[in-house]
Amino acid sequence: MLTPPQVAKQLGVNPDKVRAWIASGELKATNVVLRHGLSRPRYRIAEADLEVFKQARAAQPAPRKTRRQRRAPLDCPDYCGMLLRGERF
Repeated sequence: MLTPPQVAKQLGVNPDKVRAWIASGELKATNVVLRHGLSRPRYRIAEADLEVFKQARAAQPAPRKTRRQRRAPLDCPDYCGMLLRGERF
């Protein structure tokens, strides 16, 4: 069983962030204080729960962007010829 500061050190975040994940339910933890409400909670995180959390937050590959199709060029021989001759279109 790990404490929030130990988990924070493993993940490279602040212990308050770990406590926020616990409060939001993202990270499963057990409060080991015997009488709730008499003191602040003391959480412990099981190694298995930490692994589940890590896998859920693992970086996913970015979705492939679909490329926009180019518009068909204007009639190139005429258009390019006009550009080369300096004519206005």
